[in-house]
Amino acid sequence: MLNIQEGSAEIGVSNACKSVEIARSSYYYHFRKYRKKGSEKPHEKREPAWTLSSTEREQALEALHSDEYIDSAPHQIYARLLDKGIYICSISTMYRILREQDEVRERRNQHSHREYWKPELLAEAPNQVWSWDITKLKGPAKWTYYYLYVILDIFSRYCVGWMAAYRESAQLAEKLIADSCLKQGIEKGQLTIHADRGSSMKSKSVALLLSDLGVLKTHSRPHVSNDNPYSESQFKTLKYSPGFPSRFGSLEEARAFCREFFPWYNSEHRHTGIGLLTPEIVHYGKAEEVILKRNGVLLEAYFRNPERFKGKVPEAPQAPEKVWINRPEAQSGENSKIQLLK
Repeated sequence: MLNIQEGSAEIGVSNACKSVEIARSSYYYHFRKYRKKGSEKPHEKREPAWTLSSTEREQALEALHSDEYIDSAPHQIYARLLDKGIYICSISTMYRILREQDEVRERRNQHSHREYWKPELLAEAPNQVWSWDITKLKGPAKWTYYYLYVILDIFSRYCVGWMAAYRESAQLAEKLIADSCLKQGIEKGQLTIHADRGSSMKSKSVALLLSDLGVLKTHSRPHVSNDNPYSESQFKTLKYSPGFPSRFGSLEEARAFCREFFPWYNSEHRHTGIGLLTPEIVHYGKAEEVILKRNGVLLEAYFRNPERFKGKVPEAPQAPEKVWINRPEAQSGENSKIQLLK
């Protein structure tokens, strides 16, 4: 290595490197290698002047462990020592010493929340995964509500069953699920039903019914709304629809509204999450036919005015081939993110 260190103190490293015609980066590279080999004494680490000596540290530990102070917090010990005319160290130093001894912790047993399984559900066709939930509909007076039960197929977004009632009840939920499975011709081992952790969803009667029907059940994690996104999004579509009232005058009025809303939702409402198709089209296997027809219309438009499309033939949006609740991380790169109802 070129020894230009002595001269560099007077003229600077940059000028010294220029004088011997080497790059400054080369000098620093070789200088660091030179120091790593131990050719130069390492920089001596100095303890700060305020660091406790070993004797003072032992004195602090002895005070913290003494019978008089064993059950007291450091700020209590600090104050009591001062009242006795004694100063050993600061409160923060006491805490640091205790941390080094692994003696700073909660004295009482803390409640630990159990870890819940993260539901990861895949639907590649209708009637493979259903999502169901209950939402409140405001009644005629404050604090009065009606309860709307809705079961949704996550692949097609098709509402396979709904019910409006005065209360939330496991028996009503059981009847709705049984009727919906009968209408859709669900066979044993075909379907998984996902729900949150409400009392009706976790009831024994519903669990026994699903077991008898050969239907698997899964539940969302507590306080994780993203585990049941399709039901949550469908309720938003319901409550943001133009005719949805601020309050319903009676249960019959709520049912009358739903009798109009759900046929519209299934057969007329186009969803961005399913290629701007209706749930009914996707649920009953008519998506390919409709998309083919749309592509024909777009092709005609292209031939009439190709410049408008910049020379590229437009294509109609496609319906998803796979729909997930909580796609596994390994699958995240295969397709776009889960598409929800708009």
